[in-house]
Amino acid sequence: MAATSGSVRLQRCMVSPAGRHSASLIFLHGSGDSGQGLRTWIEQVLNQDFTFQHVKVIYPTAPPRPYTPLKGGFSNVWFDRFQISNDCPEHLESIDVMCQVLTDLIDGEVKSGIKKNRILLGGFSMGGCMAMHLAYRNHQDVAGVFALSSFLNKTSAVYQALQKSDGVLPELFQCHGTADELVLHSWGEETNSVLKSLGVRTKFHSFPGVYHELSKAELEKLKSWILTKLPD
Repeated sequence: MAATSGSVRLQRCMVSPAGRHSASLIFLHGSGDSGQGLRTWIEQVLNQDFTFQHVKVIYPTAPPRPYTPLKGGFSNVWFDRFQISNDCPEHLESIDVMCQVLTDLIDGEVKSGIKKNRILLGGFSMGGCMAMHLAYRNHQDVAGVFALSSFLNKTSAVYQALQKSDGVLPELFQCHGTADELVLHSWGEETNSVLKSLGVRTKFHSFPGVYHELSKAELEKLKSWILTKLPD
C-alpha cells in the first residue's frame, strides 16, 4: 500500500511570509499527526504562528499507510518501521518512496524561484528522521536540516551515504528532551555524534525535563537558528 511518486501530491498547509518570499521551510510532522495538526500544536506552544518576514513555512501531511508498530493499522506516517528502536533495520523501501514524493515538493519550490540553498528541511520525531534521509541521501545542497526528538537507526542508510560523500554537507540542528521515554535522549545523542564523525556540522540542545513533545524554548532556539541559515 506504499505510495509511489507521481501518484501522490501531498496535502499541506502553509504559512506565508509577512513580506517578500525568498526562502522556504519544509516542516514534517511526527507519526500519526498531520501538517495542520503540527501547525496547530506549534501555535499552541508559542501562542502564535511560526512565521517569518521572508520564509514560507510548509507543513505537508504524510499519506496514510499500514504501520507495523500499530499491528498494520493505517496511520499518517512518512515510512514504516519494524519497531520503535534504534537497534533494528530500517524499512528502506518505504523511506525511499517518500524521499521521491518529498523531492517533488522541493522541486515545486525550486520551480517557483526559490534556490535549493534557500530551502530548509526538518521535522519532529519521525519527521526529523525523514528530513535527515531526504537531505543527507538526496539533497545535500539544502540550507540546513533540523531534527526535534528524532533519531537514526544504528545501521542507517544515512550513515552509509555519508561515508561515500566528500562534499560540503548541510548543518544539522538537533533538540531533544532529557525525559523523552518514546525516543530516548541517548538515541538522539548517538545520532548526533555519528553524524558529526561523518563530517556533518551539528548543534545538539538538550532540554531538561521535556518529554516527547515540543517546548517553547526549543522552538524559539530553532527560530533563531533558521534565521542564521536563511537570512533575509
